[in-house]
Amino acid sequence: MSVVQSHPAISQEQLQRIESESGVEFAHGRITEKPVSIESSEVEANLVWLLKNEAARERKARVFPSSMGYQCFPEEPARFRKPDVSVVRSERLAGFDPQTGLIPFAPDLAVEVISPNDTAYAVAEKIEEYLANGFKLIWVVQPNIKAVTIYRGDGSVAVLHEQDEITGEGALPSFRCKVAEFFAG
Repeated sequence: MSVVQSHPAISQEQLQRIESESGVEFAHGRITEKPVSIESSEVEANLVWLLKNEAARERKARVFPSSMGYQCFPEEPARFRKPDVSVVRSERLAGFDPQTGLIPFAPDLAVEVISPNDTAYAVAEKIEEYLANGFKLIWVVQPNIKAVTIYRGDGSVAVLHEQDEITGEGALPSFRCKVAEFFAG
């Protein structure tokens, strides 16, 4: 089931095609390919594995890789973003068709893993966009310095390094590990 809505700059068919493509977003009237690297892809895989293991144990949340998109931007209904990793509490997905390609609300946790080709401007713009549209917990993972910046919907920000413990907060309350585990491998 698609929730893609048309946009004057792109056809309905194009939107439906990119809805299911990993690493492709639609925002501000344009298709954007998300930059990746071997390092950022490995970190993304580690995060999916760590979070998914805990979600499977807890059975209260679902973890998605970068192929899952979120279409929850009222000022531009056709816009969708695909965080590198996302977590949604299971009860929020109750009643949704499992064939849904874009979720029409913000995830409980959105994770962006920085790649060498990401610009500070683009990342800052995306974080502001997320916060303005109901994203309550965002991790920006920086492999080059082995750190995570946590942005919360209440406006608070924290920076954690390898030796620090990170938790899933309200998205996955039982999740906790050292930040260093994100970069293992």
